[in-house]
This record gives sequence, structure tokens and C-alpha cells, in this order.
Amino acid sequence: MSVFSPLALTQALPFLPLAQGDIDYEVSRRGEPDLFANVLPEPATKVILVKDGKVAVPHGQGAIADYANVNMRLAQLPGGYVAAELRSHPTALAIFLGSYGGCRDEHVVAVDVTRVHTIETPVADSAYEGADDAFDEGNATEAVSGKPSLLESAAERFDWVDLRAFAPHANAREAGQATTAISLGMWHTRQRHCPTCGALTEPALGGWAQRCTNEADGRRLLFPRVEPAVITAVIDHEDRLLLQHNSAWGNAGLYSVSAGFVEAGENLEHACRREAREEVGIEVGELRYLGSQPWPFPASLMMAFKGLATTTDIRVDGEETLSARWVTRDEYMNELISGRMEAPGKATIARYMIEEWLGHELP
Repeated sequence: MSVFSPLALTQALPFLPLAQGDIDYEVSRRGEPDLFANVLPEPATKVILVKDGKVAVPHGQGAIADYANVNMRLAQLPGGYVAAELRSHPTALAIFLGSYGGCRDEHVVAVDVTRVHTIETPVADSAYEGADDAFDEGNATEAVSGKPSLLESAAERFDWVDLRAFAPHANAREAGQATTAISLGMWHTRQRHCPTCGALTEPALGGWAQRCTNEADGRRLLFPRVEPAVITAVIDHEDRLLLQHNSAWGNAGLYSVSAGFVEAGENLEHACRREAREEVGIEVGELRYLGSQPWPFPASLMMAFKGLATTTDIRVDGEETLSARWVTRDEYMNELISGRMEAPGKATIARYMIEEWLGHELP
């Protein structure tokens, strides 16, 4: 007599908030020596801003990030206004994200202003008036007048929001732009020296790489390193879901599914089973792949699985995992309604994994 597996009808996750980008990377253009000089003046080019791992949104939108049913959008600048800014601000990092085809090509460039400070251009005139000043034809001579330039004053002109707050409220196209821009910006911020020889690095290939400045070491190209991580929704033969609370989470009510980094030389399936065994003492057998999405905090790629437990006796490690329990669908909803449990955030892949098991969206 065959036993019906709870994994038999498992389907890949149809939507993940950080994995919806549809931009054409135009990889072949990244090596153009005058890429930004050519792209930025084009009328359809848009520039988005990132800073300290956050994206710029229009002033006032930062205050609505915690609301459930709101729409957010990226602050966008015309490319023509930014070209002169990049020449006068060598610490600004330009990243060519790509383009969208059609009757006219719409190029998108991200500029990371993390290392742009107003100290580069002392402010002599406190009578500086408003955002529109940065868009007049005199923006290239603002250093002479003492006014802060557009990039220097960006921190005050816009609101800055974390990707976890922005993506659930944004359309797929802008969520994809923000994810890529933040991922690359954080990598450039964290890696400023060649990991082989220790020499300073400089941006290369449209911001998608770095070049070591050491001539004696061959000026090697350096590319971002992605940290693979697995996340597993573990169910038992009664189709109950295993939820756990980890010590790293400040919110005592937050419960999620098993997750962890892939070890060197380890495959994804082994990592899923090892993490469940280490954290909660559960043995996992059959696994089904659900999907993946980038998680640039700072550089992870989350690969999701659904696994069938072969044991059900929970034994938390007491260090990384403080508590864990099996829940039915009704039990889980009751825990959420009572406030004893809180679901993962709307930008996380964990939330969509739980919804897949639950059969409907979480409130």
C-alpha cells in the first residue's frame, strides 16, 4: 500500500519580491570605456540613488513604509543632471543596471552616494532654497557658489528606506533595480582592497566588478562573491509545519523556518538536512526545490526547499535556536491572531514558503 507524500503536490513559488526584475543587463556594454558619458545624456536614462544599503524614495514616502497597503517608488533623476556630478565627485559609484527595450531604450543607472559628503564642497550660503535648484543649468558650478551639489545634498532631499521595507510596496521592475543596486553598492563599500595583494581597488565594468590597482600583480579583475544559503520548510507526515525561534532575532514572537549558510564543499540538499539536524534535532529525508531570491544583507542567495521530516522529536540546540514546535494550519493562525507568534516580513522568502504550506496569504 503506497503512502501519499505531503510533498507530492508541491509547486515552485510563483512570486518572490526580490526576484522579479526584468531588466536587460546589456552585459556586452559594461566594458565600454565611455559607458556613462554616453548613456547618461540620453533623454530616456533614469538615475536611482543608493546609500548605506538603502534606496532613495521621494520625500515623505519613508514614513509610510510600515503601512500595509501603500505603493512606493524609487526617486529618479534625469541622467543628464548626474553626468557632471560624477565628474566632480570621484567618490560616487556609478552602476550601469541595464535597459528596457521597446520604441525607445530606457537606461537605468544607479549611483551610490555612501562616500559622498558635503565636506567636499563647503557650504558658504545658508540661503540655499530647494530641490529645484539642483536641476537648473548651473548645477555644474555649484562648487563655486558654495551650495551643496545634488549628490552632496541627496541625504536631505530624499527619504532612504531599507530594501526589506521598500520591496513589498514596489512594482516588480523597481524592486529588481533596488535589489541589484544595493547588492553591488554594499559589495563595493565592504571590499575596498584586493583580497589577494591588499592594493586599493577601483570600479570596473560599469560597476559590476573591481580592478586591482597593483600593476605588479597584473591589475586583476575582481567580481562579487555570493554567499549561498538554504532555507527549508520542514513538514511531517501529518503535514504539520516546523517553526522555530532563533536567538539572533530581537522579536521574541518571531517564528520562521530552518535556514543557514552552505558550508565549503557541501551541496544544497546536505546543507538543508544538516541545518535541521543541528538546530532542532530533526532528520529530513525527501526535499523539493521551491525557488530562490537574492538577499543582499550583505550578499546571500537564498535557495528554498520543502523537506519531509523522518523524525518528529524536537531537540533545540539552545544556542542558535531557542524554541521550536510543530503546528497545524489552524494552530498557526490562532497563534498569529493571538499575537503569540509573528510571521516573517513581507520581503522574506520564508513568508512565501509559509504561505505555500498554509494555502493562502498571511494577513
